[in-house]
Amino acid sequence: MLSSYAPVISAAKVYHEQLSVPEITTAVFEPSSMMAKCDPRHGKYMACCLMYRGDVVPKDVNASVANIKTKRTVQFVDCVPNWFKCGINYQAPTAVPGAELAKRAFVHWYVGEGMEEGEFSEAREDLATLEKDYEEVVAEAIDIEAEE
Repeated sequence: MLSSYAPVISAAKVYHEQLSVPEITTAVFEPSSMMAKCDPRHGKYMACCLMYRGDVVPKDVNASVANIKTKRTVQFVDCVPNWFKCGINYQAPTAVPGAELAKRAFVHWYVGEGMEEGEFSEAREDLATLEKDYEEVVAEAIDIEAEE
């Protein structure tokens, strides 16, 4: 499972940069946009969930996805018929200055609302299990493709 975020724009340029939906969609698959240090061009995707925020038109999203599918610039496994799921949140993205989610800075809010701290550990374990499941499915898909 890979996470990506695009566009990543400096605070100085954020008010002048206007990227089109196709440019943003293409940027998502660039190694520089990945949240992990890897090159996604050396493997295949099983699925992709694209979430757009702000002033985005569904027609532009569909055209961008169709363009990626027809150009085959991004490789997907053959055994999955529906590669893309897309969503649009019409609220513009917001930044939380000094966001400290990775340092558990907001855990107390969730605990204050009735959530238990153990649920965070459980969620991490569930994600690790999901990641293993995906790795197994990819390995099986590669074996099937090799046999053909």
